[in-house]
Amino acid sequence: MIRPVTANDASVLCGIYNYYITGTVFTFEEEELGPEAMEKRIRNITGKYPWLVWEEGGEILGYAYAHAWHERAAYRFSAEDTIYVRHDARGRGIGRRLLSRIIEILRQTNIHVLMAVITVPNKKSVTLHENFGFKKAAQFHEIGFKMNRWLDVGYWELLL
Repeated sequence: MIRPVTANDASVLCGIYNYYITGTVFTFEEEELGPEAMEKRIRNITGKYPWLVWEEGGEILGYAYAHAWHERAAYRFSAEDTIYVRHDARGRGIGRRLLSRIIEILRQTNIHVLMAVITVPNKKSVTLHENFGFKKAAQFHEIGFKMNRWLDVGYWELLL
């Protein structure tokens, strides 16, 4: 079931996200996040944007949210999506259903463009976004450095 996030979800979300921080290059954060920091993110984001969780049998298996693309005023009609699925629940369509709902919600707002920022290569994330109509807009080469390697980042955009 998809439901809105609550501050009480922060610890579980940290567990999902910290796996990606410490074990992958899919996020450029390098320090694990604590529940207080996650709660702060939830408060800051949900004031303006949707943040959803996927819950099954009382367990949160994934989450997705939209957030500001950039802080400058002219970007106020643009947002970026973020999706994380618990590593042992990937491949079950959870991310697809969460992204679908985020897009549906954003289409009812004044958001005009939804951006996806993807460390590449990441075939699953690219395919997920392209299946929703996202088009690749740019790729920055060796712009990040994590886990002792240079990383590329691609930008995909969806006009809502």
